[in-house]
Amino acid sequence: MVAFLRRAARKRGFQLFTGLYKTFVKDYQHTERPAVRASYGKLAGIVGIILNVALSASKFLVAALTGSLAVAADAVNNLSDASSSVVSLVGFRMSGKPADAEHPFGHARSEYLSGLIVAVLIIVVGVELFRGSLEKVLSPTPVTFSWVTVGVLAASILVKLWMAAFNRATGRLIGSETLIATAADSRNDVITTSAVLVSSLIAHYTGVHLDGWMGLAVAVFIVFSGIGIVKSTLDPLLGVAPDPQFVREIEQHILKYPGVLNTHDLLIHDYGPGRRFGSVHVEVAAEDDALDSHDVIDRIERDALKEFNLHLVVHMDPIVTDDEAIGDLRSWLSEQVKTIHRDLTIHDLRIVPGPTHTNVIFDCVVPPGLNIPSDQLRGRISQMVTKVYPTFRCVITFDESFSAVPG
Repeated sequence: MVAFLRRAARKRGFQLFTGLYKTFVKDYQHTERPAVRASYGKLAGIVGIILNVALSASKFLVAALTGSLAVAADAVNNLSDASSSVVSLVGFRMSGKPADAEHPFGHARSEYLSGLIVAVLIIVVGVELFRGSLEKVLSPTPVTFSWVTVGVLAASILVKLWMAAFNRATGRLIGSETLIATAADSRNDVITTSAVLVSSLIAHYTGVHLDGWMGLAVAVFIVFSGIGIVKSTLDPLLGVAPDPQFVREIEQHILKYPGVLNTHDLLIHDYGPGRRFGSVHVEVAAEDDALDSHDVIDRIERDALKEFNLHLVVHMDPIVTDDEAIGDLRSWLSEQVKTIHRDLTIHDLRIVPGPTHTNVIFDCVVPPGLNIPSDQLRGRISQMVTKVYPTFRCVITFDESFSAVPG
C-alpha cells in the first residue's frame, strides 16, 4: 500500500510538473537515487528563492505607497519564505553528501534539520505578525486603498497556490518532509494574503478597517500550523515508530520465502530519506539444512534492499518442528498469553528436561503501553504454565516491541 501511494504521488507529480522536472533534473525519473533526489530539492529551493524575493519586493513597494501594515507583514513573510528556501537548499545539499568515517550512515538527516528550521521560521513569522497586528488593533491608522494593491495581492495568491502545489507534489514524489512543510507554508501564505486582500476591499467599500484584526487571525493560524510542522519534522529525529503498513509489507515479504516459519524483533532505523536500516529475526526449522536456510536469509536481505531500499540484517532462529510436544506447548502458550493482552507474543521457545523439573525457556514481546511490571507479568505467565504442567518452570526474557510486526 505504501509503495502504491508513493507511485500514485509520483505519477501526479510527473503529470503536473513534467516539463520543469525534465528541464532541470537529470535522470528525473530515478527518484530513488540520492543524487537525483538532491537535484529535486535544489530545484525546489531555487524556485522558492526567486519567487519569494519577487513577491516580497512587490509587496514592500505597495506597503510603502499605501501604509498598510498587513501588506508589509505579508512582504516580510515572503522574505522569510525566501530564507526558508535557502535553508532547504542547504539542507538538501548537505543531505546529499556521501557517508564518511565520522558519519558512516550518511548525512540524509540534515534534511530533517532543515525542515525543523523552516517550521521554526514559520512560528517566528506568526509571532511577529501577531505582535504587529495587535499594535494595529490598539492604535489603528488609515490605509490607502489602491487597485494596484489588489492586483499585486491577487497575483501573489496565484503564485503561492502554484508553489504549494509544486512543493507538495515534489515533496511526495521524493518523500521529503521539508518540501511538504514548505508546501504547508505556501498554503498559509495564500490564506494570509487572501485575508489582507479581503480586509482592503472591506475597508474600501464599507469604511470598516479590519487590517489589524485580519492580521491577528492569520498570525494565530500560522503559529499553530508551524507547531504542527515542528512535530512532523521532530518525529523522525527522535525515532518515530515505523509505518505499520510498511512493517506489514516487510513481514509479508519475509514470509513468502520457502522455509520461513515466522518473524519477530523487527527494528527499523531511519537515518534520513532513502537511508533506512533494519534488523529482524526469522524462524526456520532446525531440521533444515543450515546452508539452505542461510541462502534463504541472504535472498531476503538482498531483495529487501532492492524492493524497499531497506538495508536489512536477518538473524536466523532455528525452531524445533519435529517434536510434537514442543509444537503443542508453543501453540497453547501463544494463545494463553493473549488472555493477558492481545498483543503479547512469544518466540524462541525450547524446553530443557531435568530430574525434578523441566525448564521452559522463551522470549515474550511486550507491546508499548502494557503497564504491568515484569515480575508481575512473569508470575502470571508462570502460573498459567504450572497450573497445566506442574513440573514445568518458566525462564522468560522480555523484549520490547519496537514495531507493529507480530511475533
